[in-house]
Amino acid sequence: MKDSNHPFFRPLWRRIAVVAFCVAWAIFEFATGTPFWGVIALGFAGYGVWQFFIIYDASEQQADPENKKE
Repeated sequence: MKDSNHPFFRPLWRRIAVVAFCVAWAIFEFATGTPFWGVIALGFAGYGVWQFFIIYDASEQQADPENKKE
């Protein structure tokens, strides 16, 4: 899945925010008594950790086409 290398996710704080939101969502679901959705949200958080921190390669970022020198 190459969407994790989208330029939107280049700043570290955005990747952290996405994963933190999923963890917060899971905590909310467990606290309200719906563990099924809590497990789903934890799955999203785990996938986010995998995509944004473990296999994320900042050097793979594509150059901006406007700044590309020919």
